[in-house]
Amino acid sequence: MQIELTKKQFRRLLDMVYIGNWILNSTRGEERFTDYDQVESMLFARAALEGMPALAELYEGEVIPSRAFAEGGIHEAIMEYENNVFFDILAEDLARRDMNDAPIDEHNYAELTSRIDAYINEFEQHGTDHVMVDIEE
Repeated sequence: MQIELTKKQFRRLLDMVYIGNWILNSTRGEERFTDYDQVESMLFARAALEGMPALAELYEGEVIPSRAFAEGGIHEAIMEYENNVFFDILAEDLARRDMNDAPIDEHNYAELTSRIDAYINEFEQHGTDHVMVDIEE
């Protein structure tokens, strides 16, 4: 297989590969999907051949994204995504809890979305400042 990319497109592909592998493997510890690591390594090894040697480095015999790449802003994009997903998931979980985890159908879907919207609005205004947990001692 051969794909023709401009340097800019290849650079964007490196970003997408890194983000994808981060999502798949960053929390897996020793249970990583190594085939994704291998694809990432192969593409980052190609970066040097494409005039972007600063984006990759050799670590324990493997080509990996360089520290310069990882610290160059890609994690800000990942963090923005994680923050948005966190609040969306939290809002839905809380809305479903408020509805006693009832199965959602056409009869209560509007209530669910209304509750989700209310939580999202709260999080947009105050973050998690008003989320409290009572701990019984």
